[in-house]
Amino acid sequence: MQPLDFTTLTAAAADLRASWLPARLEQVYQRDRHLLYLGLRTLERRGWLTLCWHPQAARICIGDSPPRIPDTFTFSQQLRHQLGGLALVAIAPVADWERVVDLQFAQRPGDPLLWHLYVEIMGNYSNVILANQDNLVISAAHQVSSQQSSLRPIQTGQPYALPPALNHAMPALEESFERWQERLALIPAALKRSLLKNYRGLSSSLVASMAAEAGLDPEQSTAELSLADWQRLFAGWQDWQQALKQQQFQPGWLSEAGRRSGYTVLGWGKYQPENLQTLLHRYYSDALNQQEFGQLHHQIRQRLTHLIKKLSVKAADFRGRLAQSDQADRYREQADLLMAYLHAWQPGMSEITLADFETAAPVKIKLEPEKNAVQNAQAFYKRHQKLKRSRAAVEPLLVEVRTELDYLEQVEASLMQLDSYHSPADLASLTEIRAELIQQGYLEDPEQRYRSVSLPETPYLRYSTPSGFEVLIGRNNRQNDQLTFRLAGDYDLWFHTQEIPGSHLLLRVSPGAVAADADLQVAADLAAYYSRARQSDQAPVIYTQPKFVYKPKGAKPGIAIYKQETVIWGEPQRGKTYQARLDEPPHQ
Repeated sequence: MQPLDFTTLTAAAADLRASWLPARLEQVYQRDRHLLYLGLRTLERRGWLTLCWHPQAARICIGDSPPRIPDTFTFSQQLRHQLGGLALVAIAPVADWERVVDLQFAQRPGDPLLWHLYVEIMGNYSNVILANQDNLVISAAHQVSSQQSSLRPIQTGQPYALPPALNHAMPALEESFERWQERLALIPAALKRSLLKNYRGLSSSLVASMAAEAGLDPEQSTAELSLADWQRLFAGWQDWQQALKQQQFQPGWLSEAGRRSGYTVLGWGKYQPENLQTLLHRYYSDALNQQEFGQLHHQIRQRLTHLIKKLSVKAADFRGRLAQSDQADRYREQADLLMAYLHAWQPGMSEITLADFETAAPVKIKLEPEKNAVQNAQAFYKRHQKLKRSRAAVEPLLVEVRTELDYLEQVEASLMQLDSYHSPADLASLTEIRAELIQQGYLEDPEQRYRSVSLPETPYLRYSTPSGFEVLIGRNNRQNDQLTFRLAGDYDLWFHTQEIPGSHLLLRVSPGAVAADADLQVAADLAAYYSRARQSDQAPVIYTQPKFVYKPKGAKPGIAIYKQETVIWGEPQRGKTYQARLDEPPHQ
């Protein structure tokens, strides 16, 4: 992940000053322990200023509105109490070449400053600190005790102190080419290392792009550079400082092999221009979303695998006990034969062969020698009754386990669709799956944030058939239930893989229209692809009218039964080639 360096912070602050000052602070909301939203209103617009002190994605930019999840954080409550209704009148640097900006608040523009909100963008040491007009720390997103850091503790009631200054030289436009080259070439080393070691305000990504702009390898030794190489690099060095001095930046997406690989604010390399606030918000939001998606996907997959394996073992045990109970009638028949042929028994017999009542075929019966014929028959009768009682007890348990397995396999099929992150809707759908598993008692919710909260609705997957009919596909059980029991109309057709866990699919047919065979085949291919039969060559798919689809009483989310269905074969690999649409554009 590309860190937000001094250059990008300077560009972001300049852009915010130009478009968002002065602004009234209307709302404060903290989403998690690293992300804070400030609701701002100017004469022309309203928006949310994102302050993030995440170790890998610290940033300050205008972003989307926060989610509707209760805010229970003390830090945001303190900011709301102290800053609510005040005016944000300045966004100022605190010192040269420091990655810290000071958001200054007053009653109105021109009035004395009342509060400082320091935003420190420093990797693992990033923080947001509230200080009063006397520069005393009132609150901090992350307090640092003297035991944690003797160099710079951050605690309430103490004066706010700047981060310790670095010993590196400060870049200056006035520095001559000869002095600059001498400093970097004094001790031969890799070009990137030499720049980072000698000057402040640089980052690995900035040095790499500066070297690439000069046609150099950042890992190349300074001893190998020619005079022309040094001159090209120095030209980029001065262009960078001119951009900082004049506050003129060219933000845009960098691309590699047709995909976004990062961003620039200096216009270097092959880039696609983009609004700076949008660029920063999308880049870091997507990076964090992808990270969270991977962790959450792994957590859910592990839990489902464990549960399905455990229930499969339990179901196999129940089936084995039922198979044993199938022998109940045989024990009763053997007891009847013994009672009918008591005269054939001799003391000490370990087995006896008797003719079957119906077929007259010989039946070999094992006996206990120490018991007589009546006692052996009574033992067979008792075993018969025991096995009958066992079947009566085990059958409902097997149904219960099988129902639970069907549900978890349905959830697993939804998880298979979300194999990688492509857009915020993927993470939202995965979050819905987690919330559902928490509500069903399969996952723990230590923070109690997902048991009773209504999560934002995520869009269905959408496709088009050759005749132009729309196909909607549920991405999880909540969407499956909505499609089937709330959205489906009288003219629509409902699709699902036959006896295979998978998504519910709805073919939207206009009144008076008829879906052609090609339309039905497309829907069947998609239903097969969005199921556990995804890797198969073919899979049976049923379709019927929505009015013939029912939800059993007390059934878990995503479970449905149907009747009057028609079977059609779908090809999952063909369904994979169709182009999906979402209600929102995906972020690359």
